[in-house]
Order: sequence, then structure tokens, then C-alpha cells
Amino acid sequence: MPSDEFEVHPVAIRVLLVDDQPLLRTGFRMILEAEQDLVVVGEAGDGLQALDQVRALQPDVVLMDIRMPRMDGVEATRQITGPERNGPAKVLVLTTFDLDEYVVEALRAGASGFLLKDAPANELVQAIRVVAGGEAMLAPSITRRLLDKYAGHLPSGEESLPDTLGTLTEREVEVLKLVARGLSNAEIAADLFVSETTVKTHVGHVLTKLGLRDRVQAAVYAYESGLVRPGAQ
Repeated sequence: MPSDEFEVHPVAIRVLLVDDQPLLRTGFRMILEAEQDLVVVGEAGDGLQALDQVRALQPDVVLMDIRMPRMDGVEATRQITGPERNGPAKVLVLTTFDLDEYVVEALRAGASGFLLKDAPANELVQAIRVVAGGEAMLAPSITRRLLDKYAGHLPSGEESLPDTLGTLTEREVEVLKLVARGLSNAEIAADLFVSETTVKTHVGHVLTKLGLRDRVQAAVYAYESGLVRPGAQ
């Protein structure tokens, strides 16, 4: 009986698993291959292998562990999503701890979001779909705790705001603050009493004007610039 292991649905999301623990990769593979719209195209045990696999397999999403031998997930993410990137791959960082000290660095490096390794299977699947669709996986509760943890390393609010913020309109600044709080486009639209399409337009303008790639980088920028302070509502 012929195997259909390598049959790929035309619209399937191609996923590369990167983790130094084979057992975890096996578990993730089982979860993902149970979904008709997801296909695992390869695995890697460290960052260097991940770079080779990304070039060879052209995945849509890379599930990236952070702490690995030879090259960690932060540097691998930086090279996969950086200016010299070769392909469409988005990176979804996996971490064992919700306050992993390297997560913020991974987001700065270009990750489209992060997820706990013990997250329910449905959350993992949904996160991959969100990231593959070009959105950022920005879980509000975890993001706030992460940024609160690093409050001592972020601006206090007493420093002057960067000049680049002056390029934004008042409404775009409002939208940026809400993005930093982890709100979705629909939630921002409800908060500002505008349409979701209008919010998408504002978000696009913010990213373009500030030279940012996605909502995750926008959120980190908002905190690092002092526009939003950890713990503030």
C-alpha cells in the first residue's frame, strides 16, 4: 500500500520543527500532521541545521526552540528573518518557561511570536495558522508578564520619546499603544469605535513609518521607546 506521507495539499502550511529534543519533535509532528492544512516538511536539532533546512525546504513557519547547541534559536531566528532571508519563513518561538529571558531577544530578532511548549494542541495549531497568515502571535497575558519582568531594562518614561514617533498621527499613536497591549484588530476597532479595515490601515501605516515588520516588533518598540510603560493600562 503506497504511503501518502509526502503528499501535500496545495494550500497546506509547510512547517519546520526545530528542537534539540527528538521526543518533543515527535510529539509536535503527531499533533500537526493530524491537521489537513498543516504538513511537517522537516526537522532540525539546532540552529545551524535549521538554517540549512530553511534554505532547502522553504517552510512557511518554523517552530523554533530557543536553547539549543551550536546555534541558539535567537541567532537562527535573526538569520532566517533578517535582510538576507531567502524565502517566506516566519518564526514561532517555543519556550519551556513563560518568562524565558531570551524571548524578548527572539522577538527583537524577528520572531512573529512565541508559545509555551506545554500549550494545548489547539493553541499550537492556531498559532501556526495565525503566523502563516502574516499576523503576529502576541498573547496579551504572557506578553505583559514578559515586559513587566524586564521593566528595569526598559525606559522609565522620564526619557524623551524618539523622534520617529513624531511621524505618527495621533490616531496611529493610539493604535500603537493598543497593539502593545496585545489587542487584536477587532478589539482595537471596538475600543476606538472604527472599522476593522480602518485599524488594519492604521497598523500598516505604523509599521511602514517606524520601519517595523510586524505587530510583535511594534509592541516591543512601544515599550522600548517609553511610549508604553510596563504595568501601565
